[in-house]
Formats: sequence, C-alpha cells, structure tokens
Amino acid sequence: MPSFASNLICPYCYQPFPARKVLFRCTGLLGPKGERCAPARDPALSRRFGMNEPLPPVFGGRLPVVNALRTAARCPRCGGESTLRVCPHCHSQLPVHFGRVDSRLIALIGAKGSGKTVYMTVLLHELMHSVGRRFDAAVVGSDDHTRSEFSKKYEETLYRRNVLPGTTRPGQAELRRPLVFKVTLDGGRRLLRARDRHTITSFFDTAGEDLISRRSVDLNVRYLRAADGIILLLDPLQMRGARAGVRPGTPLPELDERTDSPVNVLTRVTEVLHEAHGLGPSRRIDVPVAVAFSKIDALRHAFPPDSPLLRDPPEDRPVFDQTDSLAVHDHVRALLHEWDGAQIDQIMRRNYAAFRYFGLSSLGGSPTADNRVDPRGIHPYRVADPFLWLLSRFGAVPSTKG
Repeated sequence: MPSFASNLICPYCYQPFPARKVLFRCTGLLGPKGERCAPARDPALSRRFGMNEPLPPVFGGRLPVVNALRTAARCPRCGGESTLRVCPHCHSQLPVHFGRVDSRLIALIGAKGSGKTVYMTVLLHELMHSVGRRFDAAVVGSDDHTRSEFSKKYEETLYRRNVLPGTTRPGQAELRRPLVFKVTLDGGRRLLRARDRHTITSFFDTAGEDLISRRSVDLNVRYLRAADGIILLLDPLQMRGARAGVRPGTPLPELDERTDSPVNVLTRVTEVLHEAHGLGPSRRIDVPVAVAFSKIDALRHAFPPDSPLLRDPPEDRPVFDQTDSLAVHDHVRALLHEWDGAQIDQIMRRNYAAFRYFGLSSLGGSPTADNRVDPRGIHPYRVADPFLWLLSRFGAVPSTKG
C-alpha cells in the first residue's frame, strides 16, 4: 500500500501525484446544510479529454495528513460527504480502491496497420471470457466511459456486427481517454480468508501514425514514461523478408512513404524511453517489453512441424507456462533472421533488460476485402500471451519455471 510520501500515477492522464494530493468531487446531492452544489463544466476534464458535461465541483479533502489515502471527504460548500476521488491533474474519477491495490499501466503501441485496435479488442474479450475462466479472473471496466466505450465501439462492432473497428485517428493523443480495467484474480486463502489479487490496468490506444515521426512519438512520452510494461505490436507483413512466405491469397499491406518499417518504429520508441527515464548510452531500459508479431496465421503454413507456433499454448492450469513461452521466443528470434529483421533483435538485446518475443493472430485469418471478419468467425491464437507474461513479471499471475 502506498505511503504518505509515495507517488501515484493517474491511469487516465499518466501524471504522478502524492497520495495526499488526491481530490474529491461533490456528489451533487442535497447536503446537510440544505444546499446543493450546481454542476458546471470542469476546465481540467475539458482541456485534457474534451469532456464538457456539467459536473459537480472538485474540492480538496480536509483530513489529517496521516490519512493520506483517505476515501471520503466533506464538501466545503454543501457539507455533503463524497467518496468520489479524482486525479488532481485531469480531474478524472479514480477507480475504486485506487492506491490500495496494485496499479499497472500497460502501454499498447504499434505501427500503422499492425492491427493494434483489433488486437486490443480481442485481447480484452478473451480476458473477460476464456482466459478469465482459466484463471478464475474477473475483468471489468473501472469507469462508465470504459464500460460503454469498449462494449459499443469495440466489442459490439467486432463481435456482433463482424466489422473491424476503425483505426485510431492520429494527432489527438491529448484528447484520447484510456480504457481502464480492474483485473481480480484468485489469490488463494490465507489465515482462513480469501485473498484476491487486484490489478488496475490502463490501455491507451495510440494511433499508428503517432509513431511515424519523432515529434509525434513525443506526444506519447508521458504514456511511455509511466508504463510498467509495454506490448509492442509489429506486423511481419510489413517486413520485406517475410512477405515472400505468406499464405497464397493473403492481402498484403502497401509499402509506401506512409508506411514505416517495424525497425524504425522500435528505434523511435527506444529513443523516447531512454530519454524519458534519463538513461545513459550504456544503460538498459528496465521496463519489460513484449514484442508481439501479429497476423502470424498468414505465415504458419511454412513453419516446420515442430514449431511451437503450430500448437496451442498449455491451458490446463491457471499459470503462465514459461517453457512454452521461451520456445516461442526462440522460434520468433530465428524467424527474424529469415525475415531480414535481425536488426530488431539487436536493438532489443542492446537496449532492454527484459523482453520476450511472441507470435499471435487476433482473428485467426485474414479479413474480407470490405474489412469484415472472415465468415468462418473469429479464432484468436495466443493473443493473451504477451499480457499474461507481463502479469507474471508483476507477480499478478503464477508462472512455471522456464
């Protein structure tokens, strides 16, 4: 549990703040003084996220500093008590139990065309369903925006209408609001009491175009600086060495001046992380990075029979299987050399203290020409592996010894 002097990081704006600086929002209900606080536009929410909905005012708590993680305060205007804690920077309402449970910010980034929005949608759907059942985990949105946005914009579009979600628009990183989820896993019993493990995860859907230039990468520097773990999604079909081996009939992305290579994207992200953490040239970045190659279904037909990417991951126990994951890691590393992507491996080995390669497929097959799901349906393959690896690094899920 954070101490009085510790810094928390808002899962919405990624700004740090001391626990004692948390603010509260009035409920807007009739207070004991017989007064009600009038709602008004919140300048902080409007400036940061473009949200102009009238809301009750924000105020500071007036409890002793020893109660740095106070959960309630009394509005100085109407006298009503509020438990609605908000970030002192952006005024977003903080998740229930924020600061009292493990909070991990996972940055999901990828180049344009890597399928990042589809991957995020399928990953979260799997965490809520098949992976959730396997780990006895409850995955729920931490706020109304997350619950509504994910259900209507992402999940309904892909799983009910069978249409691929639209790509994230570039250039408005300051106005995009993250999706924040609470992951609750069974932590067993201790002293005859159940000890659930709670992790708050925040996904910020960066636009692929926001990684094309150094200036646009800087828009996301606060997000990357705050990240406890990173999932970097790369499209092997954008690598010239891999394109020759794709399954016949697979549509290939155009390679033009608007398409950047995975190597260039990785280089820019690495530069930003070095600067964000103030690291010297000989220091490695200690943020764990899952380098995930998407659309692996288009290449599997050419893999050798003993390839770990031709078998399903072990799912008989609620643990992350390190032996299986390391086998995939080694196979993908070998594929990088076949795909003329050895430079990616060199960058990772020289700049990152902890990284792992993954191969996955969000849909299990290519979409149709009109950007719809294949009529055979969605058949994801290993989409949860990068996320589970990060959770195992955080100690949130158990893992086998590799």
